[in-house]
Amino acid sequence: MKELLADWKLLLTIGAGALAALALIAYAFVRPAADPEAEERKRRLHLNLIGRIAEGQVVELTQHPAPPPEPHRGLFGSRAHALPDNRPRSLVSYSYSISGVTYHTAQDITGLESQVRAERLVTGYPTSVKYDPANPSDSIVVADDWSGLR
Repeated sequence: MKELLADWKLLLTIGAGALAALALIAYAFVRPAADPEAEERKRRLHLNLIGRIAEGQVVELTQHPAPPPEPHRGLFGSRAHALPDNRPRSLVSYSYSISGVTYHTAQDITGLESQVRAERLVTGYPTSVKYDPANPSDSIVVADDWSGLR
């Protein structure tokens, strides 16, 4: 043990590693919660930028009540979160085929109503779908400045 204490470089390395581990654990509990709306907007912008266009079909149009907010729990209990968005959620379910594989998915278009002609949306209507060529299951039919719903 005396030899271990005499090696100050080893002690310094162990101490620095322990401090780094404690800092990472503390950050995991106190970092701000990700805003799902902001994450979805980033995803739409990314797909709008890099996406390829395929032909698809509207399967269903639905309205759902807003989900209840989930409290984010930190190390010392719950933290404050943004006020819930009480608007009903508008979902467009659609299908499309890429390389012989048919995908069925849905997109929440709440807040993008200015891009959609709601009076022309009907089940079975053709639509353009933008998808990620590296992950064809990741797709959109409406973005902030583009709409495949004709």
